[in-house]
Amino acid sequence: MTTTAPKETLGFQSEVNQLLDLVINSLYSNREIFLRELISNASDAIEKLRFSALSDEALYEGDAAAGIEVDFDREARTVTLRDTGIGMTREDVIAQLGTIAKSGTKEFFGGLSGDARQDSQLIGQFGVGFYAAFIVADNVTVLSRRAGSAPDTGVRWESDGRGEFTVEACLRSRRGTEVILHLKEDAQEFADAYRLRALVKKYSDHIAVPIAMPAIAPPRDGEETPPARETVNSATALWVRSKQDIPDADYQSFYKHIAHDFEDPMTWVHTKSEGKLEYTTLFFIPARAPFDLFDREAQRGIKLYVQRVFIMDDAEQLLPRYLRFVRGVVDTRDLPLNVSRELLQRNKAIDTIRGASVKKILGLIETLAEGDDYAKFWQPFGRVLKEGIIEDAGNRERVAKLLRFASTQTDQAEPTTALEAYVARMKEGQKAIYFLTAETHATAKSSPHLEVFRARGIEVLLLCEPVDEWVVQQLTEFDGKPLRSVMQGKLELPGDEEPATPAAEVEDSALIAKLKQALEGKVSAVRPSTRLTDSPACLVGDDYDMSVNLQRILRAAGQEVPPARRILEVNERHPLLIRLATEEGEQRFADLAQMLFEQAVLVEGGRLDDPAAFVRRLNTFLTDVVA
Repeated sequence: MTTTAPKETLGFQSEVNQLLDLVINSLYSNREIFLRELISNASDAIEKLRFSALSDEALYEGDAAAGIEVDFDREARTVTLRDTGIGMTREDVIAQLGTIAKSGTKEFFGGLSGDARQDSQLIGQFGVGFYAAFIVADNVTVLSRRAGSAPDTGVRWESDGRGEFTVEACLRSRRGTEVILHLKEDAQEFADAYRLRALVKKYSDHIAVPIAMPAIAPPRDGEETPPARETVNSATALWVRSKQDIPDADYQSFYKHIAHDFEDPMTWVHTKSEGKLEYTTLFFIPARAPFDLFDREAQRGIKLYVQRVFIMDDAEQLLPRYLRFVRGVVDTRDLPLNVSRELLQRNKAIDTIRGASVKKILGLIETLAEGDDYAKFWQPFGRVLKEGIIEDAGNRERVAKLLRFASTQTDQAEPTTALEAYVARMKEGQKAIYFLTAETHATAKSSPHLEVFRARGIEVLLLCEPVDEWVVQQLTEFDGKPLRSVMQGKLELPGDEEPATPAAEVEDSALIAKLKQALEGKVSAVRPSTRLTDSPACLVGDDYDMSVNLQRILRAAGQEVPPARRILEVNERHPLLIRLATEEGEQRFADLAQMLFEQAVLVEGGRLDDPAAFVRRLNTFLTDVVA
């Protein structure tokens, strides 16, 4: 029974409207990129059909030939691309061409500045794929039919990119997708055989399926007429070629194809393993972070091939999550062609490939770390790499050497200090690597907990990213030196003949006793401080207490955090404490003690339970001083 769906006029998703507006207004400095994007999409569709046909050969419909055709019509001012791929249903067309099915959309539009050059770079990071057609076309028609479906299930999609598109049923004898670009007047240059051929060679020569165009060569000897079409690309998978024969330009072009990126990669590594297990890997590190880098559901960017047959895009078993910014391919002979995700999870060959791949990528990053431009890698990907300390116990020491942190050694907020460099600068007799965690760099560098360290010239790492809290829980030592928080426990600093423990008679001084009584229920203890030189008071935790910053992060994530009372350390040499020791009025002493405690909470970036009461006490105190 033949069924036909009526012609519908639908509106683009709002984000698509914004994107198309940018594209149509020519934010791309390089318009020819449209052909690469459309050919990449066609290649992906063919690879998906190959994989699906492994379990259902009927999808080939009696013709397993794979290929892409590029045609043009100078008079009609059109460029047409056809593929023999998986094709689309009506629902697929609406979903894939009417929306942006990619995370990070909101962040993308939030990053636009209105500056054409800068925004075009953002679009390139985002990877617009099909929408690149509107760079050169004022109208686009798409004809498609899903492989294995009836001819009358074809679908026609059309739009001028100005807010709406139409979808209707059509008869289509061949599977796959056809994209017809009606070129803008200023884009007529692309309706030319030599121009299109040059673009295919430049951007898509590495595509592993033949790209055919109308033949322009004269007849060969013995031929009456030249062939109707001829293949214009090498149609050889780049990664199977010897790396000595691959110029950098080919690697860069291939990266742009698989990553849908508009910039060259930062670096890459290409290896071939032979022996009991044969496989080839080609990994790229992008120059910029994608917008969905911190989306836990985002694709990882590694394509799995078996004997050059595409198997899957998002092969999460091939690399750990902390390397999700890496793009590339893995091709092996030692897996069945019908391999599934479930099989990958329990396959020893995949475990071997994964382990070797991680080592190759870490080696690539180590090479970057030895150069002067490591900051270009660390700025976009450093936070993600830190997750390796938590996820990858086997490579924890290796990852730790690649980490960079801010430090009291410099005034810069940028993380530039390596743990090896810190250890090399440690003071004689220093037993630990000291760190401080805080919400911001400004809060960290002004913390009173650093006063004694500055006075003695001892370096402290300033950790200001949320992931750092989990890093220091897993990375408990480095190079035999324990990591110690300057905000927890009692200090044992180089130069102290014995642990910095105040004498019992000092702890039991009259001032300490009165403060304990005034702050009962607020703090777990009050003691003289060995940390402070300039500030009157600070709050510290016991060795195994949860840090204040971690408590703040967990609460912001909606998790319940049990209340914890901390230790108030006071600097009895400070004028405020000297004045407090002479206060005879009980209520005034209690108010001043409470202000001292609240001041310590605020200085570490904490929140007061009753800010209004703090302001009233402060105003009363200021009034008395003024009077």
